[in-house]
Amino acid sequence: MGKQMLRAALDKALINSLITQYWRVSVVDVTASTQTTLVTRAAAGKVKPGDVITANFQRAGRGRMSRTFEAPKNTALLFSFYLKPARKKEDWGWIPLIAGVSVTQSLKKYNASVKWPNDILINEKKVSGLIAEVTGDGVVVGIGINVGMTHDELPVPTATSLAIEGVTDIDRNHLLANVLTEFESIFTAWDQGEDSVGGIYKSLCGTLGTKVQIHYPNDLIEKGVAVDISALGELILDSGTHVQAGDVVHLR
Repeated sequence: MGKQMLRAALDKALINSLITQYWRVSVVDVTASTQTTLVTRAAAGKVKPGDVITANFQRAGRGRMSRTFEAPKNTALLFSFYLKPARKKEDWGWIPLIAGVSVTQSLKKYNASVKWPNDILINEKKVSGLIAEVTGDGVVVGIGINVGMTHDELPVPTATSLAIEGVTDIDRNHLLANVLTEFESIFTAWDQGEDSVGGIYKSLCGTLGTKVQIHYPNDLIEKGVAVDISALGELILDSGTHVQAGDVVHLR
C-alpha cells in the first residue's frame, strides 16, 4: 500500500464491512462541515446513536475553541458521529478524552501520544484534533486526522501528517474503521460505569511529567509541571491547579 493510497477516496461499503452494527457510516464527497451537519440533524431529532458522517472534503471544518480546520480534498480523514450516553452529564467531559484515546490507540504503532486534552501528536507535532458538542441529550464528536498531506499542505508548521511521518500501510477507510472500533469498545465500557479509561489515558498522555504553559480562554497564562489527570478528566499541575479548559504548550 503506497502513499497514493493515503489519498484514495472513501468507500462506504468497505468501511461498513469493517465495523459492527453499532455504527452506520455515510460518506459524502463535499460538505461544509461534518460536525455542523450532524449537530443540525441532532437538534432536529433526525439522527440515531451510532450515525457517522465522513467527507472527502470540508469547506468549513471546525475545531476546538471556534478554530477552523482546512485540508485539501482526500488528504485528511474527516468525520463526526452521534452518541446518546447513559451516564450522567457531569461525566460527559470524558467523552472527548475517550475519543482522543481511540485515535491514539489506532495510531500507536506510529508512536502517537495524546496531548491534554485530546490533540494527538507524532514526534511532538499535531496529527489529529477533535471537537465534542453537547446537543440536547446527546453528543456529537468530530475528528480530523491528517493522512496524506504534504509539508506544503499543512495548516500550520506545528502540524504533521501520516504521509510526512512515513506511514504507507493504512488508508482512510481502514483508519476510520479502526478508530470507530476502538471508540466503541472504550465508550461502551465507560458508559456502563467502568472507569478504566482513566488509566489508559494516562499511559498514552505525553503531557504528564512535562513542563507546560497553559493558555486559558480568558487570556491568562500559567506555567507548571503536569502531574496527573483528575477523576473528571482535568489536567492537574504541580501547583495543585486543576485545568478544565485551555491550550497546552509543552515546554522543553
